[in-house]
Amino acid sequence: MSVKHVLFIVTNASEIGPKHRHTGFFFPEIAHPFEALDKAGIAVEFATPLGGKPPEDGFDANDPVQAAFLASSAYRRLAHSRKLAEVDVLDYDAIFIPGGLGPMVDITGNPEVQAAVLRAWQGDKVVSAVCHGPAALLGVKLDDGTPLVRGRRLTAFSTREEDGYARGDVPFDLESALREEGALHESAEPWQPKLVVDGRLITGQNPASGGVVGEAIVEALTQQG
Repeated sequence: MSVKHVLFIVTNASEIGPKHRHTGFFFPEIAHPFEALDKAGIAVEFATPLGGKPPEDGFDANDPVQAAFLASSAYRRLAHSRKLAEVDVLDYDAIFIPGGLGPMVDITGNPEVQAAVLRAWQGDKVVSAVCHGPAALLGVKLDDGTPLVRGRRLTAFSTREEDGYARGDVPFDLESALREEGALHESAEPWQPKLVVDGRLITGQNPASGGVVGEAIVEALTQQG
C-alpha cells in the first residue's frame, strides 16, 4: 500500500477581536492528530494562507504528546509552511483544519480555503477539522449552490463552550453559523471529546477531540487501501 498524505491547513492569524487577544492554532489540535497519523505511517504536510510559521496558542509542556511534537522535525516543517495557493489538495488523500481562535480570522470566508475545501470534497478526498477548524466549511457551496454542510452531520466548538471561552473575542458563533447553513451539528458536554464521522467528513468538537479525529482519519484512509 502506498503512503498516504494529509495536508494540514493552518491559520496565520495571531490575534483576534476588539481586545487583540493572542491566538493562532491551538497546539494540541495539531500535536494529537499528528501523533495518530504519524504512528500509522501517514505523511503530513502543512500549508497556511500566507505561508511561513503560523502563530500558536495553548501549548502544554506537561502533555508528552505536545512536547514530542514541539521537538519533532514535523514542527520544524510547520515553521516553513507552504502557501495554500501554491498547493493542490488533490495531491493529498485528506485535508485537516485544526482549530484555535485563529481560523475565525483568516480561514473562515477565505476564498482560497473555500476553493481548497471544495476541490478536496469534489475530488473524493477526506475533509476533516476540529474545534474552530470547521469554520473552513462555511460558505463552501456545491455546484448547484447548496452549502456543503447542508444535511451533513458534524461537530465543532459549541455555543456553550464559546460562551465560557471567547464570546467577546469571536466575530460570530460557529455552531449557530453552521446550523444556519443547514449542518446537523452535534455536541457533547463542554470540553468533552466528541467525534462525528459522516462519510468523508470527519469533525471533532474541541481540543480534547484532536486525537480521535486523527484516529478517524487513519481509519478512513486505511479503508481506502
